[in-house]
Amino acid sequence: MTKRIALLLTFLISFIVFAQKTATKVYDNPNYSISFPEIWKVMNSGEIVNIFPDNQVGAITISEYHNLDLPKNETKKFILALYQSTDEESKIKSRNGKKGYTEYHYEYFDEKEKLYWITKVFQKEKELYLITINCKQKYWNGNYMTLFNDTFNSFKIKK
Repeated sequence: MTKRIALLLTFLISFIVFAQKTATKVYDNPNYSISFPEIWKVMNSGEIVNIFPDNQVGAITISEYHNLDLPKNETKKFILALYQSTDEESKIKSRNGKKGYTEYHYEYFDEKEKLYWITKVFQKEKELYLITINCKQKYWNGNYMTLFNDTFNSFKIKK
């Protein structure tokens, strides 16, 4: 009986410790915001922002383009060209998103570099936001996958 109680207490303590939410902070840009783990780093080089963990197993990259004349019927080709992918355009999902943006979603695995890539593109008229995750295959599981996806999904366009 004592062993069962000790095992149950150990399980409960472990659950509470590991179930705690990672503390986050917000990168606030005039055009968008994104929340990320507070221990991650941010590099801003003008129109491109990289957010990544200290060990650099991957990154989230945000690029914004204004006055970009890219017709909607060319956007899927543009996304595939980023990866030099031979995938069919039908592999890229698209839907009408919030605030009048068309949202595109594409997942790609780079066999040579062993990297997972997940891409979202938000396009409205001549405005385009490109958000990508890249993560080394051996880290794309468990906690890193959750942290990258939570950060990725927190991206919000302000206007």
